[in-house]
Amino acid sequence: MAHKPGTALITGAARGIGQVTALLLAGQGLRVGLADLNPAVSETAGKILASGGEAMAVEMNVGDPAGINDLVETIVEAFGPIDILINNAGIVNNIAPIEKMSDEAWDRELNINLSGAFRLIRKVVGPMAEQGWGRIVNISSIGAYGLHYQSAYAASKAGLLGLTRTVTKEFASSGVTCNAILPGIIETENVRAMPEEIRETFLAATPAGRFGTMAEVASLIAYLVSEEAGFINGAEINIDGGLQLGNVSLGSRKANR
Repeated sequence: MAHKPGTALITGAARGIGQVTALLLAGQGLRVGLADLNPAVSETAGKILASGGEAMAVEMNVGDPAGINDLVETIVEAFGPIDILINNAGIVNNIAPIEKMSDEAWDRELNINLSGAFRLIRKVVGPMAEQGWGRIVNISSIGAYGLHYQSAYAASKAGLLGLTRTVTKEFASSGVTCNAILPGIIETENVRAMPEEIRETFLAATPAGRFGTMAEVASLIAYLVSEEAGFINGAEINIDGGLQLGNVSLGSRKANR
């Protein structure tokens, strides 16, 4: 008999992709634990509760090991075993050339973006394996392939890929899947706040000719944590409109249509 998932834990759920994913999964009947350093995470929970769903918000920092333990214990006590973990929390605000990247900035970004995800997986994957069912999705980025002036961010997101593969190697036989998705430029609040010149540069480099939507990313996550996605494991899935392919043409595309 197939396991019936009941509880999902989503980090970075105060806004953006995390919030949209939480609303989608709650609408599918899952109980959702929501974690974020931003106090607005309670607003996400409020939206779910107002629509008849079950949610609990916890204000915490995923870079704090003690906070990780308290978070998981709080959600398990309220909702039961965590069936689904979505490591979405992350920062992308350390911009500096490699020779000017400080140790403090490097350590902070690696701690939140990578170590936080590792600690959460370490906490929940054993119980998932014991029950014979679990879903883990790590939100990486096409930045894992390398970014100018963002060495810490790129390294943290690349590290998530190695972590994803290792979880699969160790726990796939126990019914646990672990996959990574690599968003490109998604129409989040941060992207909308970018200078227009930068937005136009990314649009020109994206074959799809548009930014992705948060709903598109949330839908991919929802599929990966579903029963139907049980044989997708250790995968790295780009959701970027073809951005990783580049969009350079040696001739006029209009002339060849």
